[in-house]
Parts: sequence; structure tokens; C-alpha cells
Amino acid sequence: MIAIINTGCANINSVRFAFERLGVKPEVIIDPAKLAHFDRAILPGVGHAKVAMERLTALGWDAAINDYQKPLMGICLGMQLLCDSTEEGNISCLGKIPGDVSALDVKGLTAPHMGWNNLTHCVKHPLTANISRNDQVYFVHSFAHSVNDTTLAQGEYGQCFSAIVAKDNYAGMQFHPERSAKVGATLLQNFVNWTL
Repeated sequence: MIAIINTGCANINSVRFAFERLGVKPEVIIDPAKLAHFDRAILPGVGHAKVAMERLTALGWDAAINDYQKPLMGICLGMQLLCDSTEEGNISCLGKIPGDVSALDVKGLTAPHMGWNNLTHCVKHPLTANISRNDQVYFVHSFAHSVNDTTLAQGEYGQCFSAIVAKDNYAGMQFHPERSAKVGATLLQNFVNWTL
């Protein structure tokens, strides 16, 4: 069973509906104590990182996520909160994905980065199965994780950045797979199939 963590900082329904289209019935949870009972979990997020991180900590999700030993994936801001730190509010995050999040250097392009863009430099991994270079996904973000050893796929908008990351049982997608049509459905199915 898949848990969708509801911290009040995300559009839960779009993520839930995306899994339901795959024939998977996720459960939205608001109690951190319940997380350990699920086979895998999603941490969605939108909004400001500092506000979201303070909320995670106040509600006890930081400890529950730290103790979780099964596949857990952050989406958009949820991915950024799994990293070491972010410039958005200059705060420490959950530290599950090595690397820092900083403002995108868009080099004169429109900010935020919003819309369809290619995935590049895909590393072979269960999460990137059946995904190829130049598959397009839907982004909405102003901050991004720097490319490092945890990067499974990159995006480029003014600069290269991590689009998909993974370390141990934790993973993240900077874009919105639930809004990324067939490619997004493939990526969510890959998460459902991911075994450690």
C-alpha cells in the first residue's frame, strides 16, 4: 500500500488520482505514526520551503521520514525537502538526499521554470526504466538540486539541475509526474515497482 503524506502543503488529489489511474489505491495520511505501516510513500509539496519544512517538523514528519526504511519519493518541493538544505529560506532540510537546493540561474529566461521540458542524461535505475533521453515532463519550480552522484536524470533551464534523484530508499522528482501524461505514468509505475 502507498501512503501519500498530507502536510497541508500540496495538491494531494492530483497525486492520488494519478495512482488511481494506474489501478493503485493510495491512502492519504495525516498521522506520522501511520507511515511505518505502508509499503511505500509519497511526499508531495508545493509552496515555500521554509514554511513546509517548519510544518513537517512541527507535525513530527521529520522523525517518521527519517526512520522509514521502505521506498519514499518526494515530488517537486517534497523532493527538495529530502535534500540537505535549501536557499529558499536558508534552512536545513531532511538530509536524505545529499546535496543542496539553490535558486535556478535561468540566465534571462522566464522565471519560474514552468512547463514541459526534456529529461536528459538518464542513468540506468529502476526508477528510470523505459524512460529515454528527451522524454518530456512538466516542471514548476524556481529552486533546484545541484547535479551530483544521486542524480538519475537531469533537466536544463538556464543551467543543468537534478530532475530525478535517489539515495538508498529515498528518491525525488523535481517535476510533477502526476501532470506529465504517459511519461509521468511510467515514472509513477516505476516507483510502484521499485524494490530495494
